[in-house]
Amino acid sequence: MPSPFPGMDPYLESPTQWSDFHPTFIQAWREAVAERLPRNYFARVGEDVVLIAPDLRRGQGREPDVLVSRDPQRPGGGSTAIIGGMRVSPMTLANIDYVDPHTEAFIEVVRLPEQEVVAVLELLSPTNKSGDGRGFYFEKRQQLLRQKVHIVELDLIRAGRRLRLDRPLPPGDYYAFVSHADRRPYCDVYPWTVRDSLPILPLPLLAPDEDVDIDLSKALKVAYQRGQYDRLVRYDQPAPAPSFAGEDAEWVAKTAQGAVI
Repeated sequence: MPSPFPGMDPYLESPTQWSDFHPTFIQAWREAVAERLPRNYFARVGEDVVLIAPDLRRGQGREPDVLVSRDPQRPGGGSTAIIGGMRVSPMTLANIDYVDPHTEAFIEVVRLPEQEVVAVLELLSPTNKSGDGRGFYFEKRQQLLRQKVHIVELDLIRAGRRLRLDRPLPPGDYYAFVSHADRRPYCDVYPWTVRDSLPILPLPLLAPDEDVDIDLSKALKVAYQRGQYDRLVRYDQPAPAPSFAGEDAEWVAKTAQGAVI
């Protein structure tokens, strides 16, 4: 069954669903791009591995997958201490840093035969919209902005901090950002609401090749069907935070109830 929502399904923003939805949508997006590219272009999936420190004190993180020692070489014995009237040498152990690795997939569009990178397509996630991950993503983004590379960014999550531009973003629930390499520092911003279908978005290539139109709505439908999210999502429960307000909240609840069998 398709999603009951005409565009982005807010239930997929849940952390429970997003970790699976992100790579599923990336692959569907890549295929949608590949279908529209001229033969001298190619779309491929790349990955960034981001190491972040989970916030275990507030119960917001999970036990990390990797524990990294700062110094695996144990030094010689330290100063002795007097315990129970006796001078005792310490046992020397290494401190550790809690590190949580996150894999973030993205899409590169390259021009053949040199495989010159023409555009980088990113789907923003909770990892790169908050905490340490936001800093890592900001650094990557700044490096891309200094190169002759087009950048296309999709923000399909309402939680977390939005991209910061020179003025406040127009109203919207979801956004697409297109930064043309030959129009720095300007960025085209496309907003839409939860009631709208995802846009048909222009993907810039290298001159003299013209932009190609990518149907994001089609990619979303393919991802939803492949992920079989109609079997996993609990539409009988409230939509994940942040909550919608006013008439949008009523509309989301009514639309979700329509999917409950």
